[in-house]
Amino acid sequence: MRQSTLVFVFNPQNQILLAMKKRGFGEGKWNGAGGKVEAGETIVQAANRELAEETGISIAPEKLEARGVLHFHFSGKPEWDQDVSIFVSHGYTGSFEETEEMKPEWFDTDTIPFDDMWEDDIYWLPRVIDGESVEFEFYFGEDGLIEEFAEVYGG
Repeated sequence: MRQSTLVFVFNPQNQILLAMKKRGFGEGKWNGAGGKVEAGETIVQAANRELAEETGISIAPEKLEARGVLHFHFSGKPEWDQDVSIFVSHGYTGSFEETEEMKPEWFDTDTIPFDDMWEDDIYWLPRVIDGESVEFEFYFGEDGLIEEFAEVYGG
């Protein structure tokens, strides 16, 4: 199973940075910045690299707070199976920019566009926003919809 990352940045106005995926896996969906861990990278290095590539900003590694892991299983596309490490940060450096892959935008945490996000986000993202750590298993059918999911305990 491949290793991936997701980073959610918050500003002092209690907003969350989401980015519209413009191409590839997840196209047309709002999400955090992130992607797969490359050979020779740590998960934190991958999170920082993907954030910079997709939004133009960077975060000091010690400012990334680990908030859990999501295990995704796709019955129709096992090559999409992945363990996604979630990080949050309340600070950043640099200037946001739209890239050819992502269009970043701030959202109030009470108006997150869940209808335009991955179906699973509604189950775990509000808890991450509230400061919790999470671990879930999600199983998607060939139609791309959740067939079943479970919170992982003791992990």
